[in-house]
Amino acid sequence: MAATTEGNMYDLIIIGSGPAGLSAAVYGSRAGLDLLVLEEKPMSGGQVLNTYEVDNYLGMPGINGFDMGMKFKEHADALGVTFQTAEVTAIEDQGQSKRVETADGAVYEARTLILAAGAEHAKLQVPGEEEYKGKGVSYCATCDGAFFRKRDVAVVGGGDVAVEDAIYLARMCRKVYLVHRRDSLRAAKSLQKRLMACDNVQILWNRTLACVCGSELVEKIRLRSVADQLEEELAVEGVFIAVGMHPNTKAFRANIPCDERGYVLAGEDCVTRVPGVFAAGDIRTKQVRQIITAVADGACAVASAEQYLNRQEE
Repeated sequence: MAATTEGNMYDLIIIGSGPAGLSAAVYGSRAGLDLLVLEEKPMSGGQVLNTYEVDNYLGMPGINGFDMGMKFKEHADALGVTFQTAEVTAIEDQGQSKRVETADGAVYEARTLILAAGAEHAKLQVPGEEEYKGKGVSYCATCDGAFFRKRDVAVVGGGDVAVEDAIYLARMCRKVYLVHRRDSLRAAKSLQKRLMACDNVQILWNRTLACVCGSELVEKIRLRSVADQLEEELAVEGVFIAVGMHPNTKAFRANIPCDERGYVLAGEDCVTRVPGVFAAGDIRTKQVRQIITAVADGACAVASAEQYLNRQEE
């Protein structure tokens, strides 16, 4: 069991080391805050590390996702930011201080917290999905759609995000197949109307994704009929899986108000409903979840934390 660190009071503890957490670390360090970053995995960067190519981050078109994550980490390292690998299991608001408990038994204390643990795309767990992630399988149409211009792609899902993705991809792709396991969509009627107006979109009803196939890159998918379990092949070069996201808030939900999907309730200032606790990046309620908005959240969260700390000293 790791030794407790109680008694060592940080100004700020950042939970998570994706783009939001690393941005907060940079801004917090430059603000002169005594801070610590707790990261669940031994390598910083978050989901961006698994992105083959990032083409929509300002000033860095086409950068490899792993390289981008390393650049973010190097920036924080250059400022002397302290990182600790630890799985956070619980947090507790103790008024003037916040207590953080980890799986190895360590306890950390800080005057403020920034929750930046991110969210994960829900996966279908079908053969080939993991193998071709970043090689034709994507979970973000706005991130990766441009790579499939004038190509045939499939979108899997039937909710708002799936339909929005299909509409977005229809603007640039030759053909878009929307694969849905039911005979009706769950998306808003307004979105469905826009989808039906896209001439190059075909909805494949009552089918599920059975397998993703290819050689080095995706070349086709196998679909399974819900009615009779028969399978068919469909030639596509891209598969966009849009079946939801899961915010990494399990350790926080007991003490931090979240919405019905588990996202931390916080606005553009990243202020949560618990004084001294802030939420940045994909973990919070927001309209757009992109690398650039996560980085912006990191800066905003630190600014709000500074304001909170200044008020405590008045």
